Amino acid sequence: MMAASKPRKAHSNKTLPKLRIHDPGATHIPHRLGGGIVKEYAEIELASGKLWRYSPVYINPAINSRDNGRVLGYDNAHGYPHRHLMGKITLEQTMSWPEVRDRFRREWREIAKQFVEGDW
Repeated sequence: MMAASKPRKAHSNKTLPKLRIHDPGATHIPHRLGGGIVKEYAEIELASGKLWRYSPVYINPAINSRDNGRVLGYDNAHGYPHRHLMGKITLEQTMSWPEVRDRFRREWREIAKQFVEGDW
């Protein structure tokens, strides 16, 4: 018995935009600074500067054991911008990549500092 073949997708003549990818890889945070891993990823359209996709994340299972250790993250998956904090999701306003990145960096550093100081 032969397996049914999948229908082929029609090829579009539409040209995909050229994107700048920001993906510096994972940064391992020393334990004395709070520990964990920080990852940043963004796709930005070169011509317009439009932010297509982004997902900065701070992972530290010592702070949060739920949500695969994700303490803080921002992304625009599912068609809307949102923030993850300790397993809770909140809607966010649309921001540029520098705004998302700067806010994320401020917040994860403050969380890590509070964790080291025993305030978290």
